[in-house]
Amino acid sequence: MPYTESLTLNSGASMPLLGFGTWQTPKDEIRRCVEMAIDEGYRHIDGAWVYQNEEGIGEAVEAKIKEGKIKREDVFITSKLWSTFHEAADVRESLLETLGFLKTDYVDLYLMHWPWSMKKVGKEILPKDENGKFLYTDVDYVDAWKAMEAIHKEGLAKNIGVSNFNEFQVSRLLKECSVIPAVNQIEVHPYLADTKKIEFFQSKGIAVTAYSPLGSAQRPWGKPEDPVVLDDPTLNAVAKKLGKSAAQVALRFQIQRNIIVIPKSVKAHRIKENAQVFDFNLSEEDMKTIAGLDRNWRACGMDITNDAKYWPFRSNYSE
Repeated sequence: MPYTESLTLNSGASMPLLGFGTWQTPKDEIRRCVEMAIDEGYRHIDGAWVYQNEEGIGEAVEAKIKEGKIKREDVFITSKLWSTFHEAADVRESLLETLGFLKTDYVDLYLMHWPWSMKKVGKEILPKDENGKFLYTDVDYVDAWKAMEAIHKEGLAKNIGVSNFNEFQVSRLLKECSVIPAVNQIEVHPYLADTKKIEFFQSKGIAVTAYSPLGSAQRPWGKPEDPVVLDDPTLNAVAKKLGKSAAQVALRFQIQRNIIVIPKSVKAHRIKENAQVFDFNLSEEDMKTIAGLDRNWRACGMDITNDAKYWPFRSNYSE
């Protein structure tokens, strides 16, 4: 049975609460993993140009359509605009490249991956000058958003949204632009509850997707001393009481906060386990217990770009 429990976006579109994440999934494994996820019942696939594996997503979805397992409209596909393509002319061109990879005429959701922008140097992801410094540009994310509004109007992206935007940045879009972001995809897990920020976005009609909802223990820049969310004894005690895994409880916690989750795995049993989050509920006491684990600990802040003009995690952010 497909997992179709959904949130209704401000556009009226339905977005499944459970998605399949594809960050860090190697090119030679992505097709197999996405096919397994679709077979397991996932109907929401989260990708991005910068993950460099969108062709495999397209191959997997195409294969499952040919099998008769799904129709294109059954699957909610998200992609993201990378920071080197914020110039107006590059926004559409980059999306067209993604659509070619995905073998589709549209994406269901297109997000601006980060608010900061970088110089376009071929297909380099993080271009640097001869001294090793990042080549930022001053392209305003508001201008990039207006270019995204145009591809939304054209029908190439059914919905548009943002990722890693703070309250100030979202407020600027609300004041200066005509399309309200459908979604803000941000890091959220039991050690980073971000309750006030999430409540702000939700109060503006913007849905929140939690990336790294399990704490991203496999991130490349992790340090041995960093906390491991899924090893938390309190989280595991709640899980044991319910006969569930710590991962399932961490995901359920977000779902009960009306937050979309996009766990990823390359292992069949994990892909299956991560989807089994709709057959139980956390009590009010359990929700309070897990909320109490918040440490304001961020695993994926892209700190190497903290000198960018629009880096969103600066204390007392302003422009």
